[in-house]
Amino acid sequence: MFYKDERLALFIDGSNLYAAAKALGFDIDYKLLRQEFVRRGKMLRAFYYTALLENDEYSPIRPLVDWLHYNGFTMVTKPAKEYTDSQGRRKVKGNMDIELTVDAMELAPRVDHIVLFSGDGDFRPLVESLQRQGVRVSVVSTIRSQPPMIADELRRQADNFIELDELRDVIGRPPREQTAERRFEVAGDK
Repeated sequence: MFYKDERLALFIDGSNLYAAAKALGFDIDYKLLRQEFVRRGKMLRAFYYTALLENDEYSPIRPLVDWLHYNGFTMVTKPAKEYTDSQGRRKVKGNMDIELTVDAMELAPRVDHIVLFSGDGDFRPLVESLQRQGVRVSVVSTIRSQPPMIADELRRQADNFIELDELRDVIGRPPREQTAERRFEVAGDK
């Protein structure tokens, strides 16, 4: 439930939203996502949180980060940490939970509604605190993937749960690989 006159802010946990959309088999069109929530209320900010590998010459997420930055999103990034686990596998760690939480708490007095794009159960205490401050919180994730991408305790705490799969027609586009395959099929049909 959204009200036209309410001030709202989006908080997007980039890696979590990417994983949820991928599990559902589509990519997010961030221009359409922003337009959809501008339509739903008075959007003050749209934050996008992600960690970046700084030592790679090319990061696959860099074009998205640049596009979002130039198209009305407030980008919050930090260098990801690389390490080798006990089995000798290369791992990357780049948790943005603290940054997202601090920004949400700071903005809370200036908004009526926060939309959190994440299914991470670690955000349940944040949602509870925002609610105590009189802020309504909607959480966008999915229960339709296997396994579900949202923690049950976060879904229950939110004022409103928005199933990402139900936004597919509004903010989605086919995954890039599928699009390329489709182009080939169409070209091959001629």
